[in-house]
Amino acid sequence: MPSSLLLEVPALADFNKVWAELTDWLSVLDRVIKSQIVTVGDLDDINDMIIKQKAALQELEQRHPQLEELITAAQNLKNKTSNQEARTIITDCIEKIQSQWDEVQGHLQSRRQQLHEMLKDSTQWLEAKEEAEQVLEQAKVKLESWKEIPYTVEALKKQNIELKQFSKELRQWQIHVDVANDMALKLLRDYSTDDTRKVELITDNINTTWATINKRVSEREADLEAALRLLQQFYLDLEKFLAWLTEAETTANVLQDATHKERILEDTKGVRELMRQWQDLQTEIEAHDDIFHNLDENGQKILRSLEGSDDAALLQRRLDNMNFRWSELRKKSLNIRSHLEASSDQWKRLHLSLQELLAWLQLKDDELKQQAPIGGDLPTVQKQNDTHRAFKRELKTKEPVIMSALETVRMFLAEQPLEGLEKLYQEPRELSPEERAQNVTKLLQRQADEVKTEWDKLNLHSADWQKKIDEALERLQELQEAMDELDLKLRQAEVTKGSWQPVGDLLIDSLQDHLEKVKVYRAEIAPIKENVNHVNDLAHQFTSSDIQLSPYNLNCLKDLNTRWKLLQVAIDERIRQLHEAHRDFGPTSQHFLSTSVQGPWERAISPNKVPYYINHETQTTCWDHPKMTELYQSLADLNNVRFSAYRTAMKLRRLQKALCLDLLSLSAACDALDQHNLKQNDQSMDILQIINCLTTIYDRLEQEHNNLVNVPLCVDMCLNWLLNVYDTGRTGRIRVLSFKTGVVSLCKAHLEDKYRYLFKQVASSTGFCDQRRLGLLLHDSIQIPRQLGEVASFGGSNIEPSVRSCFQFANNKPEIEAALFLDWMRLEPQSMVWLPVLHRVAAAETAKHQAKCNICKECPIIGFRYRSLKHFNYDICQSCFFSGRVAKGHKMHYPMVEYCTPTTSGEDVRDFAKVLKNKFRTKRYFAKHPRMVALKQRNSVPFDIFLKLSSWLSIRKICSEIYGFYSAFQFFRRLAEMENSNGSYLNDSISPNESIDDEHLLIQHYCQSLNQESPLSQPRSPAQILISLESEERGELERILADLEEENRNLQAEYDRLKQQHDNKGLSPLPSPPEMMPVSPQSPRDAELIAEAKLLRQHKGRLEARMQILEDHNKQLESQLHRLRQLLEQPQADDKMNGTTLSSPSTSLQRSDSSQPMLLRVVGSQTSETMGEDDLLSPPQDTSTGLEEVMEQLNNSFPSTRGHNVGSLFHMADDLGRAMETLVTVMTDDKVLE
Repeated sequence: MPSSLLLEVPALADFNKVWAELTDWLSVLDRVIKSQIVTVGDLDDINDMIIKQKAALQELEQRHPQLEELITAAQNLKNKTSNQEARTIITDCIEKIQSQWDEVQGHLQSRRQQLHEMLKDSTQWLEAKEEAEQVLEQAKVKLESWKEIPYTVEALKKQNIELKQFSKELRQWQIHVDVANDMALKLLRDYSTDDTRKVELITDNINTTWATINKRVSEREADLEAALRLLQQFYLDLEKFLAWLTEAETTANVLQDATHKERILEDTKGVRELMRQWQDLQTEIEAHDDIFHNLDENGQKILRSLEGSDDAALLQRRLDNMNFRWSELRKKSLNIRSHLEASSDQWKRLHLSLQELLAWLQLKDDELKQQAPIGGDLPTVQKQNDTHRAFKRELKTKEPVIMSALETVRMFLAEQPLEGLEKLYQEPRELSPEERAQNVTKLLQRQADEVKTEWDKLNLHSADWQKKIDEALERLQELQEAMDELDLKLRQAEVTKGSWQPVGDLLIDSLQDHLEKVKVYRAEIAPIKENVNHVNDLAHQFTSSDIQLSPYNLNCLKDLNTRWKLLQVAIDERIRQLHEAHRDFGPTSQHFLSTSVQGPWERAISPNKVPYYINHETQTTCWDHPKMTELYQSLADLNNVRFSAYRTAMKLRRLQKALCLDLLSLSAACDALDQHNLKQNDQSMDILQIINCLTTIYDRLEQEHNNLVNVPLCVDMCLNWLLNVYDTGRTGRIRVLSFKTGVVSLCKAHLEDKYRYLFKQVASSTGFCDQRRLGLLLHDSIQIPRQLGEVASFGGSNIEPSVRSCFQFANNKPEIEAALFLDWMRLEPQSMVWLPVLHRVAAAETAKHQAKCNICKECPIIGFRYRSLKHFNYDICQSCFFSGRVAKGHKMHYPMVEYCTPTTSGEDVRDFAKVLKNKFRTKRYFAKHPRMVALKQRNSVPFDIFLKLSSWLSIRKICSEIYGFYSAFQFFRRLAEMENSNGSYLNDSISPNESIDDEHLLIQHYCQSLNQESPLSQPRSPAQILISLESEERGELERILADLEEENRNLQAEYDRLKQQHDNKGLSPLPSPPEMMPVSPQSPRDAELIAEAKLLRQHKGRLEARMQILEDHNKQLESQLHRLRQLLEQPQADDKMNGTTLSSPSTSLQRSDSSQPMLLRVVGSQTSETMGEDDLLSPPQDTSTGLEEVMEQLNNSFPSTRGHNVGSLFHMADDLGRAMETLVTVMTDDKVLE
């Protein structure tokens, strides 16, 4: 609330305190409600939160009487006070707190209702989850109870029936899983703002387990069908194979019988036919080799299923019989071949047989080498294992042939005598029988050894290869299991990540909670890193063991690592986005300010949070907002205003409107400052604190003036202006006092309310302010015009003289109170004159004066109206006045009066009296006693402003040179006293405070003089008045000179005394002031004496300068007085001096028009660069009008006759004014001619 209201209605302070406390409590409670998040599905957590909500509601109900008491107190206050503003504020406060109370209560009730519904839904979900988990457990038990697939028809049918029954049960259990999923989806959908991770994780586990169970059931069903088909086909294939085996045995027996006939081996043709038949038999045997092995393996499976039964024994006998008959058949085939090869060329056949075996072994060895290298994935290695198993079966099948061949060679070599070998082996050359026999033996033995060696080597290679395959299978299975486990965990983590809502869809208040959830989630998935490292280590082991992983496995590994990295990146990105969102959209956000600029501009933020602006077209950056730059450029248009106080005020007014601070009341500003707890004025504010406070201010203004306030633009521009004023280095921090001074100075409030508020900020708790605190306030205040480049016109950045002036005004008290500060501020000190002028500029904006400008002819005059106090009915508008335009016969330095509101009849009469008074004053008087342009504003006390500050600054400079250690304020005060004493037309009995009505008193005394009723002490004519003024002024100056001479004599005596003491102590003599040179002190006492003497000499020099100035002034006064006496002492006839003949109106008017208007210097607030352009006097007019005519007009204006009525008073005053104007013109023109 405004401080003025609090002072006017003291009870409002207690009401405001209680209201603020209750409002703050409701705000905190609302924030707590929004920040409380529960774990969905956790009944304990939900119940705890319900208890908390219930306690909050109870506390709210307990505080409800406090609200009612507050409303009752508000009604009582409204009834007691008649201040409409106070009543409006009280009503707004009550409506606001009632709305806030209802809103918080609604949030509590809705949250409590939501929690009850959540509890109900969570309970149902937990029940459905338990039922689903029960059926899942039953399904798992059923799956674990499954035995190995049997290979009996009855068992297979039984298991198939059980499987179908289990599938039926699964379809019934599917309902429970679906119910759990539906309840989970409802929880996830309805309570997404709370923590739903528990529901998501349990639901994913249930669905994953359910999918695994269904998959295993499907696989079991396929395996049972395959086993049943295998069982049915096995017996058919067995019967078919046994039938073929019977036929093959018959064929083998026939061939065996044929080969054992006598002399069959001598029949080459018969042997060749038998060999062909054997080859056909052997081809059929090799073609049925795979069928035999498959039947044997499947038979073994069936035997394991039939173990302990009669069918098992029967099948075992049949399999044994099949194996025996198969072995015998192969043996018969080998015997048949051996017997057929037992001819006269038997060694050659053995040789060929060994060569075939060597070729086969070489072929198999190459085939084994081709199986390398080990595959890089599990399916490939499993396929290699199956291939090598077939290879091993082929070796096992070939083993009897090789062993038989080797045994045949051994027996052949042992049975054949050397003579037989000699016949069998024939060399191209003649060899001895022993050599031929040895060569055949060596050849066959060597080939047999090679076959044996190659066979053993092939078996060894096969075993090594099988070992490698087994190791690779084991390691690949371990890798595959690790990859599957990692994939499962990544999928679960990705499911959670996929449930994240976009950051842009999150509530601002929940950003911090989501940030904490993501951090917890990151900690939960941290163990996955160990799985990733384990998988990578397993994969690295394959590289060291020369096993190259397949592209599939490499892609899987790459995919797993990529997914893990992407998951980490997603978490980091999520955290970054949440941090940025919290920074940009949270309580400390600047993001909403990005809309304050349009393309091609972009708002950016420096590391210390200070905004700057980027122009993408010119590729440049700047600290100032584009709109602020345009505003500063527009302020340059006001530089043509001649008077800096008005120029500064008009610039600030334009800036105030651009920042919409002209809409901000002082109470609203105080509320915003209190809301942000900005009470420690010595502390500094960072950018975010400034933005938050400005946002609060402009949000409230937007509610009140929706179409006038653009919050982002206003906040950004006001921040820009505050930084330009108080943080030109862009450090990102300004003091709280600076912030308050800038905002309050430009807000909409009464001037004295601003003074009171600013004084309160620097005053102590006792309500007093010392010089240091006042200096801080004035320093922050002077920065506002300094930023506009106008600080030189207000005393510069040095505020020490203003501080001294204030405390000297308070009789040099160590501390001042608010009343003295307000009295001093009403005098409009130089450093603060821009603030009241700003208020007058604002007040005059809509003022409409029913007058016409004598220069531009504007009618009516809008804004300031300037009325001449030298000429009657002469007005100037503010545009002409500020630009220095003048009309013929009027000068800028003539005294003027300023109006910012329309004038009243009383003010018109008062101005007429002042014009009349000015008619009797000489130009020299106005030069010595500059009158300030008086502001006439209705319902306010008139006060003065300065128009040409250059004169003011020059006086301050002279004053500082004269006084030195004394304050300049004393000099100004003495000048003011001289002006009050010398400038009065009345005697000493009339107080200066009665200057408001001095015009009426002047007319009264003149009427007494006209009626010859005035006492002898009163002046009888304008000439006597002038003589009295000059004599009083001269007497005052003579007294001042006498005081200064006495002070000078005292200082000289003090100097002589100190010099004598210095000489008596035997020290070196002090040099005279004109001969001062630096002297090294001999002791601390010497240094003190020398310093004191130096100060005395400086003070003496300043006093001498002051005396010289005053003596020059005295000489000028004496010269003027002498000239005036010469004019008045000229002989004049008594009858002419006291004649009664009056000038005709036409003559008086003609003389008045032909006379030169009076020229006056007026002190103002224009800077030194505009000084001098109006100081030149116009060329003198014709001064042929004699003194006789002047005195005639004067005497005609004072007739000796009595009995005139009051109606002729104004007529005589007009004649008196014209006569006085002619007299002053003659005197001033003569001075110009001199």
